[in-house]
Amino acid sequence: MRDATPQTIRLQDYTPPAFVVSAVELDVDIREGQATVRGSLRVARNPAHGDASAPLVLDGRDLELVSVSIDGRALGEGEFRVEDGHLVIAQAPAGFALQTVVRFDPWKNTRLEGLYATKSGLVTQCEAEGFRHITYFIDRPDVMATYAVTLCAPKARFPRLLANGNLVAQGDGQPASWFVPSADEGLHWARWEDPFPKPSYLFAMVAAQLDMLEDHFTTRSGKRALLQVYVESGKLDQAGFAMNCLKRCMEWDQHAFGLELDLERFMIVAVSDFNAGAMENKGLNIFNTKYILARADTATDMDYYGVDKVVAHEYFHNWTGNRVTCRDWFQLSLKEGLTVYRDQEYSADEYSRPVARIQEVRGLRERQYPEDAGPMAHPVRPDSYVEINNFYTSTVYEKGAEVVRMYATMLGKDGFRKGMDLYFERHDGQAVTCDDFRAAMADANGADLAQFSRWYSQAGTPIVEASSSYDARKRTFTLKLRQSCPATPGQESKQPFVIPFAVGLVDLDGRDLTPRLESGKAYGKASSSGTIVLAFTEAEQEFVFGGVEEQPVPSLLRGFSAPVRVHYDYSDSELTHLIAYDSDAFNRWEAGQVMTTRVLLAGVEQLRKAREMEVPPALVEAFGRVLADGSRDPAFAAECLQLPSEAYLAECMEVAEPDLIHEARVKFMRDIAVRYRTRFEGAFRHFTTPGPYSPDAAAAGRRALRNAALAYVATVDDGTARALAFLEFRRAENMTDAMAALSALANSAGAERDRALSMFYEKWKDEALVVDKWFRVQASSWRPGTLERVQALAAHPAFDLRNPNRARALLHAFALDNPVNFHAADGGAYRWVAEQVVALDRLNPQVASRLARAFDRWRKYDAGRQAHARAALESIRAAEGLSGNVAEVVDRALQ
Repeated sequence: MRDATPQTIRLQDYTPPAFVVSAVELDVDIREGQATVRGSLRVARNPAHGDASAPLVLDGRDLELVSVSIDGRALGEGEFRVEDGHLVIAQAPAGFALQTVVRFDPWKNTRLEGLYATKSGLVTQCEAEGFRHITYFIDRPDVMATYAVTLCAPKARFPRLLANGNLVAQGDGQPASWFVPSADEGLHWARWEDPFPKPSYLFAMVAAQLDMLEDHFTTRSGKRALLQVYVESGKLDQAGFAMNCLKRCMEWDQHAFGLELDLERFMIVAVSDFNAGAMENKGLNIFNTKYILARADTATDMDYYGVDKVVAHEYFHNWTGNRVTCRDWFQLSLKEGLTVYRDQEYSADEYSRPVARIQEVRGLRERQYPEDAGPMAHPVRPDSYVEINNFYTSTVYEKGAEVVRMYATMLGKDGFRKGMDLYFERHDGQAVTCDDFRAAMADANGADLAQFSRWYSQAGTPIVEASSSYDARKRTFTLKLRQSCPATPGQESKQPFVIPFAVGLVDLDGRDLTPRLESGKAYGKASSSGTIVLAFTEAEQEFVFGGVEEQPVPSLLRGFSAPVRVHYDYSDSELTHLIAYDSDAFNRWEAGQVMTTRVLLAGVEQLRKAREMEVPPALVEAFGRVLADGSRDPAFAAECLQLPSEAYLAECMEVAEPDLIHEARVKFMRDIAVRYRTRFEGAFRHFTTPGPYSPDAAAAGRRALRNAALAYVATVDDGTARALAFLEFRRAENMTDAMAALSALANSAGAERDRALSMFYEKWKDEALVVDKWFRVQASSWRPGTLERVQALAAHPAFDLRNPNRARALLHAFALDNPVNFHAADGGAYRWVAEQVVALDRLNPQVASRLARAFDRWRKYDAGRQAHARAALESIRAAEGLSGNVAEVVDRALQ
């Protein structure tokens, strides 16, 4: 049973709004247990709509309507109606001032949409459709208005009163002519004005008790901006890194794109209860504490890296998302894909470009490729949705970023910058579409990008089958490419994509060749390393290279120049040649991944037949060389030691076998560890980082390689390995090393495991983000009995299903990051997770729907697991009052 009949929203049905709003004034009165909001809107009919008799329809949810008036006249009972989450005024004039007063209780808002309570006070989250929980409004992104907000609340309980834009006035007591008279002398108020028109999803306000870190930044044009980071009481010592990140990304955006901060101040507020990672509200970003708080003893290197990326991402949205925003939610990737690309480029410049690229592609393959192959597959610009919150996906974000990257690959760095400049020149202050962005790129460079639009409209991961031949007499090398794309829901057949296919040719001495392209087209000229980007635009194409003196080894899709799967029949010797000599660091790593995947899949087959798993000596030696050469680039070496994930390997199989995949993967690591145990233990000692902790790239790289070595040694799981991990756990001086050791112990069978977990919790039980790590490391353990352990942890006093971070740390970590235990053959994990989805859905449908997506690929498994998964999904679908968020995910999975 569902809470309402779901309505499908379709891109083809888009029409401009019947009315527009040019200015919004909100007066917000906050008392314990109640918020009262007076909304004053300047409204006018929209000539672009075409129907001059259309009623005014305002969105509102969970609001008690106190009054409604037009131009100061209160409307009578027959002049408006409230129905199905809307306030409808049938006879509205052409232009008028609308005023409403509503009441609601933010403390009962467990959805964490609109205005809701955290332990520090009240905050908002309005993307995508949260503003309708605050006041009646035309809650869609193409309705842009200026906002002026006055907040009034008890000063002792809510000392910080914040909203978008600039602070223009504040005082004690109540503002003059306040609409909720009170004799309470403990009140105070603040008025904020945002001069830039914005859609309602970018609205934000905060009334809370928070500590503040303050700094300044001088822009290149000489404007001195105030920067403020607000955190929960007692956490100010963990806010300094985020402030430094903010200043660095502000400087980078000025240099890379010529974009400056446009407000007098920029504020960040971090709270513990937040559905997402962060939100880019104009001038007042609301963050999950996970992506702001960082201190050496509480945060890992990856936590620091995440803080830097997310702070940058949300700041970059100030232009790519705020100044130019989306016309409708189908265009979500217009802002998210573009801004992910911008934060990726920032990270590449700040850290290691090859390592950043490897991590991006690994994430894409582990999360987005399965999405492309599953029931929730959708284009970068979806055609339809039931719940927009279900489409904040890896496809929209990460694949969307790859689409933007392809523009830069085809047009070059300068051409891409010209396109960006024209985009802002044309559309600053507007709500636009992905087509508008593509048109700016095309027009700025005189390029025909019509066919490129298929990346926005076609779902699925294209497959490129490549073959080659060498003609010694003609000294030519021919590369044949054929593309196809599997059927996805609603799209049986696909037209050819534009694929910028970067290629290099490596000779037998390991040198890059610089051949001339005799047949076929390319984007630009070959780079200094011999990389040439082929214009692959047809179903089948042939590219001929001349002046090739000997048969080379092709290095295909260098830098991962397009989000496709490449099938090429490399020999083991060709792959080891690329591992050793390819000048493209990404493809050196890729050659190792291809070869390792091949061995692991063959190992699954051997284990199924009860045969001994074989690891080719050449691959064993390659891993040894990675360790031996680790000092050259420790971070890159650490990436090369990471095996393809169990989830990725499952996607490479016709019928996934999670038990055998796990067994093969662990056995591979154990065999390598036994063969090079002395070398791994030596690397563990050698790459210790002396001195105080620093999250810089060089130090983090050394720790990454050191802890990768520990992970290999730990797979041996003997007394010596456990003792080494436990000793490291006891003496670790930073959270990176402590968590690496704890993770190793969590997968071990010794008594050290329980002792370490107990010690960790007792030490950190008052640090919420660290306790999340404690839950996650246990939920992710591959040990037998993990389901029972997770079930017990769900009853732990520190577990709170209402807190999204805590729910993700236990439930999502188990269901989404622990395939060997989640996909247990008896179906017990499926049944239990289904129960948690239903329980969570009653509190927070957004977080519940993400958990439900653990079942997306249930058809990938054997008949027995499929039967258990189907039963679990049907039990969710039968739950009373199921939200549209979860219902959409479950329905699509069962279709």
